Amino acid sequence: MMARSGRRRRTWWLVAAGVVVVLAAIAALVSAFPSVAATTCPRCFGLVALRDGLYAERGLSDDERERLIELDADANRLVGDFYEGRKSTPSVLACFSAGCYARIGGGGERGVAVLNRAVMLSPRGIDPVIAAHELSHVEFHERLGARRKQVPQWFDEGLAVLVSDDSRYLLANTAGDRCRAVSDEELPSSLDAWLKAATADQQVYAKAACRVSRWVDSHGGHRAILDLIDRLNQGEPFATALTG
Repeated sequence: MMARSGRRRRTWWLVAAGVVVVLAAIAALVSAFPSVAATTCPRCFGLVALRDGLYAERGLSDDERERLIELDADANRLVGDFYEGRKSTPSVLACFSAGCYARIGGGGERGVAVLNRAVMLSPRGIDPVIAAHELSHVEFHERLGARRKQVPQWFDEGLAVLVSDDSRYLLANTAGDRCRAVSDEELPSSLDAWLKAATADQQVYAKAACRVSRWVDSHGGHRAILDLIDRLNQGEPFATALTG
């Protein structure tokens, strides 16, 4: 009898220790990667669902809630129209206050894609163009899978500018040439190099968008991107697919 009681106590302590380890791991994840945790469980960070896949901080006015719902619809329409449908289904987490954005792990950016499964928008990023830019990254990466690693960052960023129709970096689509900034310099290929260049000069987005826009125009329009994705997924190197 006493032996069975001892075994039960040992089992209880083992279960309790396991729970402690799991909770400690979760706490460490939240502390080290709050954005990952927030996009995994938005409600755990005080966000509420405005509709399926769209979350925002509590206490918004009716006008702010409606603005976010319209923003989400407009941004998703831009991406869906360009890619002729969607393969990705990312959540959108939007903050109207700096405190909310810091709590979910945001920094000084307007918006950011997190693990290609969610998009976070800062108070400065409550705009369909910013949302569409980040949603474009997610859609592009979803369609390419692991092959996205061979696509240079400048192309990914220039494409996101084109998909979001960002007038800061491209002229109106009625223009024969949409370029606002033309450059023959080598553009950053890695994410780290891109972030460094963009911090020094935001017009690097315009330069990248110019090259992507001209490439798309010279290859028959936005379907050239869909063809490029297919060729990359078939194993063709990026440089070959781009010049082919």
